[in-house]
Amino acid sequence: MAARSNLQQAVPMTFGFKTARLLATFQRHKQRLSEILPRLLVLEFGGAVGTLATLADTGLAMEVQKGVAEELGLQIPEIAWHTERDRIAEVGAFFAMVTATCAKFAMDVKLLMQTEVGEVSEPFYPHRGSSSTMPQKRNPVSSVYITAMSSTVRQLSASLFEAMVEDHERSTGPWEIEWIVLPQICTLTHATLVHTRDLIRGLEVHPDAMRRNLDITRGAIVSEAVMMKLGAVIGRQKAHDLIYDECRKLGDGSDKHLVDLLTENLEIQAAGISRSKLEEICDPVKYLGLSEEMVKRVLELTESSK
Repeated sequence: MAARSNLQQAVPMTFGFKTARLLATFQRHKQRLSEILPRLLVLEFGGAVGTLATLADTGLAMEVQKGVAEELGLQIPEIAWHTERDRIAEVGAFFAMVTATCAKFAMDVKLLMQTEVGEVSEPFYPHRGSSSTMPQKRNPVSSVYITAMSSTVRQLSASLFEAMVEDHERSTGPWEIEWIVLPQICTLTHATLVHTRDLIRGLEVHPDAMRRNLDITRGAIVSEAVMMKLGAVIGRQKAHDLIYDECRKLGDGSDKHLVDLLTENLEIQAAGISRSKLEEICDPVKYLGLSEEMVKRVLELTESSK
């Protein structure tokens, strides 16, 4: 399929390369979660200002704190954190990153579902995504929900950083911000993940459309490959300018393919590059870089982390 840069076709890649990047990102999130949990799941039990003053004279204050922590399955705090809210802000930032990852994938799905592109489709259910006035439409409804909820999570998570700026040992309001936004963040994050899971499970992939779109530039998508091969013979900058000029001709109403223009170019003829060699260079399937190797590496690392 065509990779995109600035919403324009860039160079060829595999669809697996795109989805493996998503998998690799979620593996990093999995690692982040394992690192966050010990910092997050910590008891907050210290009395009025965190000093355990009411239990201090009993000689059992620390034992009581330890017992409560064990009963709740939480870590024992090294010191009170009544108004030190970095733990909560960190998990809010984590949720923002996780949902943003979902939204990035959903954004790509929305773009790939455009009528003129048609390389993937959301899972099909009767009337799902249909317009109330345009029956032919198949709107990317899951992707819409994912991007909307993710954006909301990012906005709400910023409030948790505001809640960190608390006065003294018991605050006059910032703490309560968490009570308002954290339940919403958790609910929206959960919903975003559910929609993303269902989107990935049922995603329809259209390789014929991917192949068709690879061909619409009539070879221009592999101009980088031609430039690099030619550059080794005539110099990179000269090759760049030559290929640039030839690619511009593809948009002048001509029905020629890039390989035809290159074959006719006198400088390329002088460089001794045959048409058969040019046809090989201009085959997008042969310019995938290390797409497949990187996908395999991600899969191997994912398997080894289980």
